[in-house]
Amino acid sequence: MPLTEYEPGQAFPGVIGRTFDVSKPAWPATPQAKPGAPNVLFIVLDDTGFGHLGCFGSPINTPNLDALAADGLRFNNMHTTALCSPSRSCMITGRNHHSNAMACITEGSEGYPGANGQIPMENGFLSEILLQNGYNTYALGKWHLTPAETASAAGPYDRWPLGRGFERYYGFLGGDTHQYYPELVRDNSQTEPETTPEEGYHLTPDLVARAKAMIADAKQVAPDKPFFMYFCTGAMHAPHHVPKEWADKYKGKFDDGWDAYREKTFAQQKKLGIVPKDTVLSRHDPDVQDWSKLPADERRLYARMMEVFAGYLEHTDHHIGELIAFLKEMGEYENTLIMVISDNGASAEGGPTGSVNEGKFFNNVPENLEQNLAAIDDLGGPKYFNHYAWGWTHAGNTPFRRWKRETYRGGTADPFIVTWPKGIKAKGEIRSQYAHAIDMVPTVLDCLGITPPTSIRGVTQSPIQGFSLKSSFDDAKAPAMHITQYFEMFGHRSLYHDGWRAVCPWPGQSFVESGLGFGAPITYDKLTELDAKGWEIYDLTSDFAETNDLAAKERDRLIAMIGMWYVEAGKYDVLPIDSRGTLRFADERPQVAPRRKKYRYYPGTQVVPLLAAPTLVNVTHSISVHASVPKGGAEGALFSMGGCDGGFVLYVKDGKLTYGYNYCADARYKVIADSAVPEGDHVFSFEFKPTGKPDLAKGKGVPATITLYVDGKSVGKGDLPVTIPMSLGLAAGVCIGADAGSPIMDDEYPSPFRFTGVVKKALIDVSGDEMSDADKKVTAEAYLKAAMARQ
Repeated sequence: MPLTEYEPGQAFPGVIGRTFDVSKPAWPATPQAKPGAPNVLFIVLDDTGFGHLGCFGSPINTPNLDALAADGLRFNNMHTTALCSPSRSCMITGRNHHSNAMACITEGSEGYPGANGQIPMENGFLSEILLQNGYNTYALGKWHLTPAETASAAGPYDRWPLGRGFERYYGFLGGDTHQYYPELVRDNSQTEPETTPEEGYHLTPDLVARAKAMIADAKQVAPDKPFFMYFCTGAMHAPHHVPKEWADKYKGKFDDGWDAYREKTFAQQKKLGIVPKDTVLSRHDPDVQDWSKLPADERRLYARMMEVFAGYLEHTDHHIGELIAFLKEMGEYENTLIMVISDNGASAEGGPTGSVNEGKFFNNVPENLEQNLAAIDDLGGPKYFNHYAWGWTHAGNTPFRRWKRETYRGGTADPFIVTWPKGIKAKGEIRSQYAHAIDMVPTVLDCLGITPPTSIRGVTQSPIQGFSLKSSFDDAKAPAMHITQYFEMFGHRSLYHDGWRAVCPWPGQSFVESGLGFGAPITYDKLTELDAKGWEIYDLTSDFAETNDLAAKERDRLIAMIGMWYVEAGKYDVLPIDSRGTLRFADERPQVAPRRKKYRYYPGTQVVPLLAAPTLVNVTHSISVHASVPKGGAEGALFSMGGCDGGFVLYVKDGKLTYGYNYCADARYKVIADSAVPEGDHVFSFEFKPTGKPDLAKGKGVPATITLYVDGKSVGKGDLPVTIPMSLGLAAGVCIGADAGSPIMDDEYPSPFRFTGVVKKALIDVSGDEMSDADKKVTAEAYLKAAMARQ
């Protein structure tokens, strides 16, 4: 006989008598998806421009993504916010990024409703909606939606993936990660890759293997239960990491440079119909070098950087193809609604010369062309955190101008593919209806026949702000539902309205023309001047690539659209405008625990992320590790913070205590003890003492003196001529007893270089006080206890 079920909040429909024989049972209802409900798969690429995929005109081979496009639709009018966390918040909630408190990436959050980095619970995630409609929910890869200061083991976990409706998670919480040594999280705790780079490990195939396993785990038990998978590669964000054989496929393919790439891609885009035939290619960007005037060595370096990027993209496509092939093998492909998108346009974070270390961008450290040339044969491997030159960024966004972080279409217009064989009749067609990332959630709900819930877990929900694209699936001429959309990123603003686009670039159309660099602040007077004179306007119905500014001819329309931008800004919590770029990352923000002078850490614990750890740049500090050295000696890392892109480590090698410092991969410094490490229990310490002032604008932290101690007795001293000025890296964290992730001193030891003795405790002291004479006289254990007691 069928079970009697009842919904939450409903009165118990059964009968409760004095005994079982006069009672009737009833069960709380388990959410059930509608019969035949499709699976949903979001594939989110990173930093992939409009002109990067083969099916969007690129010369890079992407046969599997091309096959998805041939089996479905390509949208040539999809937009994102121009930056990763904000765009991803739109994709997963259906609300604008400022409504999601994601004005910037989480590391750049500020104390304003539209910028605090804490996505409101009233903005439900698609995962939360589908979970209560009978779906399994999985997230893999890049997350970057958790406030950075809450990404430690102390939580809170409410804005981690499992706190926002995902049942399973495997990936990395931050903005990027080393593809050979990723900072991995499984569900709610850190984990390590099961193999090494030497054994062939790379993050992308690992993510695909985990994705397949998650699907199979559930389908073998409940084959008719649908799933929602949010699959986000680290590619194509820096570091551009790929096995050499993939990059070598493109040897010589980019020797003619970025302008030639643009011309060829643009011609192919017209041939494919991805851009209208009357489209004019945007100008050569003034910030980009003239390829023909570059020295031969530079052209060779930049061409190799692009070969690595292209190999990385084809490698990513290949493994996405394995996931799609698995769905076909399982019989799930035909009824899976697949959406493929990039989170913003191609990235210019490599600067004009490219970089072997993206961390330089975050620290204003200038590139060194000679060092980059010396690294050419190792680009793509685990040694470097590399990023291509921004001439390739400009090329990757063909036919548009500019790039990520700016709200010209080069930053906001992205490839978008929708495939659903069972639900979409059209094959291989192009759709031109205006769309934005906030339209993905309402489109999915429309396709699934699900009404947006009024509450989730007792929290009343805000209205979804996007529009369904379903009407365009089988009707190329269906009217666009999305009529108005604002944009703002680091002070760069724009507004789309009914075929027109107004843009107010900041600091200008290019850095060269503005005379200012990225991160120059907008003052009140400057904002008033920008609103009076700085806006441009384009008719996208006849000017797809924004090449003909009609501000002089369409003054009334432009004034109206500027006013409309401010209306939208008020509606969606956009203000205040902050153009400070990476400088906003240095702002103080709330912490799980108050800042203190001393921090105690233990071995066997999870890495403490950068923003949950004490600030150890440009300040006096000491670090003491209580450890036991067995007979015969020991080696390994006692304390580490950072990776191959920069950081420091206290370690024992060749019997001696050593301090190692990696300055943004440009230089490595060592201070080595004068005497051998003694056996037994001891406190191994160093003091970092500034001897000058930092120069943040030039990417230089303080020079410093390092003094090594064993049980409070000085055993070595040396100088650091320069240190990292602002950030040890997005993925840096405190690790006790090992150097987790990519090795900080990769010329000294392999990762994880675990200490072969026993590490017991560690103390970070940022009080600025020198060690006292009394402390230097006590025994090792007593010294450590005394030091920690002062916390």
